[in-house]
Amino acid sequence: MGSKNRIAKYLLPIMLEEAKKNNITTWVEPFVGGANMIDKVPKYFNRIGYDINKYLISFFNEIQKGWLPPDNITLEQYKYIKQNKDKDFKMTLWAGIGCSYCGKWFGGYASDYPESRRLKNGKLPNFQIEVRNGLLKQLPLIKNVEFICDSFENLSFENSLIYCDPPYKGTTKYKDDFNHELFYKWCKEMKSKGNLVFISEYEMPNEFKCILEVETNTQLGNGSKSGNKKAIEKLFTL
Repeated sequence: MGSKNRIAKYLLPIMLEEAKKNNITTWVEPFVGGANMIDKVPKYFNRIGYDINKYLISFFNEIQKGWLPPDNITLEQYKYIKQNKDKDFKMTLWAGIGCSYCGKWFGGYASDYPESRRLKNGKLPNFQIEVRNGLLKQLPLIKNVEFICDSFENLSFENSLIYCDPPYKGTTKYKDDFNHELFYKWCKEMKSKGNLVFISEYEMPNEFKCILEVETNTQLGNGSKSGNKKAIEKLFTL
């Protein structure tokens, strides 16, 4: 949910240019999520992706070792995993996001698309298989990324580019609540330590400067299944 896969091509060049100007070759993401930004960062960077979601980090570490999720899980399996989340972290992540509506954490079992998406051969595309195929394409791009489970307020960096894609204020909640005021304070502290700090959001406090706006489709919002809505993604810095 909130993937930057489609708009990374607009955001990334700006950040890479600033990194080049400042001779920075360490890229860190405190909210790595689906790794749809960090997977496009050139491999000459030391790339580190953090996330507070222990299931997510376990999933990435396991697929880097060669594990792959199944082609399909049933509704019964989905319900079982939801009720037994700590039995198998990697499968919990796969069910909770990869097999859930819009990638929302256990937001409803997703399998086939609606009838309107029926293919010319009469078949419906399978949501789970499409997500899995996307993962297989992504794997070579994240081979050398270090994935670590931790929360942003515990992290401190120097001479790094920090790209933040936190839960957006006022939108559908992710797995947990999020302290936005603490996050703003942390960003300013990281800037004071000589880092480049960039944030994707819809709105930020006045001391953060908006340097790019991109119109995009989103399914974030109040959590309804009413379809895509237009939104203006913004890139901020200090």
